[in-house]
Amino acid sequence: MKKVLKYLKPYTWMIIICVIFTFGQAMLDMYLPDLMSDIVNNGIVGQSLDEVYRYGRYMLYATVGFMVCAICATFLASKVATGFARKLRDAIYSKVNKFSLTEFNKLSTSSLITRTTNDVVQVQQLTFMSMRMMLMAPLMCIGGIIMAFSKAKELSWLFVVVIPLLLVAIILLARKIIPLFTKLQECLDKINQVVREKLSGVRVIRAFATQKHEAKRYDDANKNIYDVSLKAAYRMAILMPIVMFIINFSTVVILWSGSHLIDAGTMQIGDMMAFMEYAIQVLFSILGVTMIFIMIPRAMVSVRRINEVLETESTIVDNGKEVGIPNPGEIEFKNATFQYVDGDLPVLSNMNFKIHKGETVAILGPTGCGKTTLLNLMMRFFDITEGEVKVGGVNVKDMSLEQLRSMIGYVPQKAVLFSGTIESNIKYGKQDATEEEVIEAAKISQSYDFIDSLDEKFNAPVAQGGTNFSGGQKQRLSIARAIVKKPQIYMFDDSFSALDYETDKRLREALDLNMKEATVVIVAQRVSTVLNADKILFIDNGEIIAQGTHQELYESCPEYRDVVLSQITEEEAISNGKKRD
Repeated sequence: MKKVLKYLKPYTWMIIICVIFTFGQAMLDMYLPDLMSDIVNNGIVGQSLDEVYRYGRYMLYATVGFMVCAICATFLASKVATGFARKLRDAIYSKVNKFSLTEFNKLSTSSLITRTTNDVVQVQQLTFMSMRMMLMAPLMCIGGIIMAFSKAKELSWLFVVVIPLLLVAIILLARKIIPLFTKLQECLDKINQVVREKLSGVRVIRAFATQKHEAKRYDDANKNIYDVSLKAAYRMAILMPIVMFIINFSTVVILWSGSHLIDAGTMQIGDMMAFMEYAIQVLFSILGVTMIFIMIPRAMVSVRRINEVLETESTIVDNGKEVGIPNPGEIEFKNATFQYVDGDLPVLSNMNFKIHKGETVAILGPTGCGKTTLLNLMMRFFDITEGEVKVGGVNVKDMSLEQLRSMIGYVPQKAVLFSGTIESNIKYGKQDATEEEVIEAAKISQSYDFIDSLDEKFNAPVAQGGTNFSGGQKQRLSIARAIVKKPQIYMFDDSFSALDYETDKRLREALDLNMKEATVVIVAQRVSTVLNADKILFIDNGEIIAQGTHQELYESCPEYRDVVLSQITEEEAISNGKKRD
C-alpha cells in the first residue's frame, strides 16, 4: 500500500485544502436545518415577517457558502484523484518498460493492460469518494446527532433504534456484495485475455474456421462478468429500498411522535422539522460511509495487483554506465549457459564462439534449438545463467542497456510496425534521420519500389500493427528501420522468411554491398540465406555441434548436410561452396 500511497504526496496541500472546504460544507449543511427551525418558530408561528426575512437571508448566505465549499471540495477531490491515477499509470508504464522478457512472461500482457486501466480507475474512484465522504459522512453523522439532540432530546431514542437496525441491514448485504466485486476483477482479466487473443490471432482463427469456438470462449467469459455484475446489482438493488424504507419509516415516527409533543406544548414545530432533517442527514451519512467500505475491498484488490507490478523487480539490472568499447562490432560467448527461471533444463549450454567485426555469421538449427535465445542474450533481453557474453569487448552487464542496444540494429522474427506513417516507422530508431538516409534505407531493403507506388509515398499511413501491408512488405520496412540506424551490429532473426527468392537474393546482395564494415548476425531457416556467410553456427539441443563455412560444415557435419539437402540439391550445395572459395 505504501508504494501506491507515495504517489499522493505531491497533492498533500490540495488534500488539506479539500478537507477544509469539506469541513465548511458539513458545518453549513448542519446549520441550515437550525435556521429553518428559527424561521418556522420565530417567523411563521410568531407571525413576524421581519424574522422570516432575517433568517431567510442567513439561509441564503449559508446556502451560497455551502455551494462554494461543495464545488471547491469536489473540484480539488477530482484533481487529486485524476492526478493520482495519472501518476500511477505513469509509474506502471515506467516499471513495465524496465521489465525483461521474464517479467512479461510472468505477468501476462492482458493482465498488465487491465492493471494499467481498470485497476487504476478503481483506485481513482475510491480516492475521490474517500476525500468527499470519509470526512463528510462522520461529521454529518456525529454533528447531526448532536444538533438533533439539542433540538428535540425527547425524540433522540429514535437513533438508538434506527441506527443499529440500518447498520445490521447494511452489514449483512455488504458481506454478500464485497466478494462479488473481488471476483469481478478476475473476470475482467479473463475477458481481456480472450479478446486480446482473438484480435491478435484473427487470421489463424479464420484460417482454421474456429470462429464458433472462439465465440463460445468469449460468450463464457462475458457471461461470467454478466452473472457476477447482475448478482452484485441485485444485492445493491435490495440495499437501497431497505435503507429508504428505514429512513421513510423514521420520518413517519418523527412526525407521529413530534405531533403529540407539539400538541402537549413540549416541542415547537420548527424543532420537529429540524430534528427530522438532522435524522435524515445522519442516516444518509451512514449509508455514504457504508458505500465507501463496500468500494474499499474492490479497490484493495486493484491496489494489490498494481503493487504486484510496482514491486516486481526486473531480472535485468541496468547499471546505467557508459563504458569505453575497445572492440566495436565484436561479439563473444564464453562458457555461456542459459536456463529459464521456471525451466527444468538449460536452453543453451556451454556456448563458446567469437564473431569479429565485419563478419557475417549465420545461426542455423532445428526449431526450438535456441537460435532466437542467442540473439536475446546478445541484446540482454535475458541474462545468462552462467558464463559471460561480451559485445564490443565488454561484458553486457558492465554497460548500460541504452549503450548496448544503441550498437545494435535488430529485425525481429515477427515484423512489428507502429501506427503512423512509413517514414515514422523507418525513422523509429533514428528520429533525426535525413530524407536521403530514409530513401537509401528503403532502397537497400527493397522497399522503395512499393513505397514509391503509393499515392502518399513515405507519408502513407501505417495501420496499427501494419495490417495494411503484406508480410513481405512489413519485413522489408522492419529491415529499413534497422538500416537507417547504421549500427555496428545487425541482427536478423529469420527476417527474410516472407520474401520471395528473387527479393531475398537482391536484398542480401544490397546488404553485403552496404554493410561491409558492420557485423551481421543472421538467424535463418532457409539455407540459401546463409550459404555465403563467413561463419555458420549449427546448433542442436542448445549446443553448438559445429561451426565453420558452408563448405566446411557440409563436408564435416552430417546434421548440417541433412538440413541443406532437405532444401536444395547436392549440386547446388557443392557449387555454392566452391563459388565462395
